[in-house]
Amino acid sequence: MAGAASSSSLVSTGFLLNHNKNCRYPQFPKKKATTLTLSSSKSHNTKIFLHNHKQHILAINTITSATKLLRDSFLVVCTSVALSFSLFIGDIDSSALAFVITSTTPRKLQSDELATVRLFQENTPSVVYITNLAVRQDAFTLDVLEVPQGSGSGFVWDREGHVVTNYHVIRGASDLKVTLADQSTYDAKVVGFDQDKDVAVLLVDAPKDKLRPIPVGVSADLLVGQKVFAIGNPFGLDHTLTTGVISGLRREISSAATGRPIQDVIQTDAAINPGNSGGPLLDSTGSLIGINTAIYSPSGASSGVGFSIPVDTVSGIVDQLVRFGKVTRPILGIKFAPDQSVEQLGVSGVLVLDAPANGPAGKAGLQPTKRDAYGRLILGDIITSVNGKKVSNGSDLYRALDQCKVGEQVTVEVLRGDHKEKIPVTLEPKADES
Repeated sequence: MAGAASSSSLVSTGFLLNHNKNCRYPQFPKKKATTLTLSSSKSHNTKIFLHNHKQHILAINTITSATKLLRDSFLVVCTSVALSFSLFIGDIDSSALAFVITSTTPRKLQSDELATVRLFQENTPSVVYITNLAVRQDAFTLDVLEVPQGSGSGFVWDREGHVVTNYHVIRGASDLKVTLADQSTYDAKVVGFDQDKDVAVLLVDAPKDKLRPIPVGVSADLLVGQKVFAIGNPFGLDHTLTTGVISGLRREISSAATGRPIQDVIQTDAAINPGNSGGPLLDSTGSLIGINTAIYSPSGASSGVGFSIPVDTVSGIVDQLVRFGKVTRPILGIKFAPDQSVEQLGVSGVLVLDAPANGPAGKAGLQPTKRDAYGRLILGDIITSVNGKKVSNGSDLYRALDQCKVGEQVTVEVLRGDHKEKIPVTLEPKADES
């Protein structure tokens, strides 16, 4: 009975026992039976088999527990990593996510941002990069090389290939290269320049489909406080946009080439750096209102005070340069003393140092400064007004002449000795422009 009970319990656990006289053959379901050689005692054999069976079950349970523990550990690690990543992402603000996550949805911009983006995209093709090349001789090999000596900006004026920039950008160049917005580079030749107003016109032989003229606006009705945009190539970084407002109007600066004053200059706080010279200053409609030409800075970098030549001045100069290759500007034909020298004399006006006999002033009879037989200085005429407009210094004289034309007769009032005289003078162009 005991043996029968043992056999029955073994069968219930899933094992089959084959009885024989001297041995038993335990078999696992669907597996090859394992042969065990045991003693003839049935109960003893059964106890051994049960002991082996328990060890087998214990091994299986141990493996199962280890697998479950490994699985649980893996799930815990994955959960921890996911939680840490979600907390890290949660700490990043929405602006930083723009640089981490690529979204297929369009970026939402404010209306003023959209207007600025559109202005830049529409006007960038009109802005060019100008490289000034100069001939240099190698000190050791004596080879003649062409090396860059400067760079600046410019913009396309018309589809004929005319490009407008500052004169100081191209000054001293033996060769000029113009790079368009698509990075194509062309040789450029100088059509003409106006040193007094720091304006130059170049010509490039580029396909017309690559030339996009910039929209030309007006500068007469500008207001302090309105937004402006400057596009250029500061420090060689092509097509850089800076924004600001008009800080002042009717400023006056001196030409870098001749020292002649440039009137009605626009002052802006839009960042203008070396390389921005010659680039366009635009209003909020994308129209040209000036040429970025100078900055006021002790360090040479932008200090928030930049100057642009107004487009109303530029347009007249460019038209003359394109048509005639030169600017016909009237002159008196004199050399005058520095303003400080006249101030030391205690008088107000322009002291005539020289008036060549073949010049307009010499022909009209203006007296230059000279020395007598004893070497004593005899002051020449001091110009005090032109056509009734007071002249206190050289800038006033230039300003008065800018409103006149070649061939026009003007009335020049001078202080000669201790009395004043009015002398008619017929204005003429410069000798090299005739």
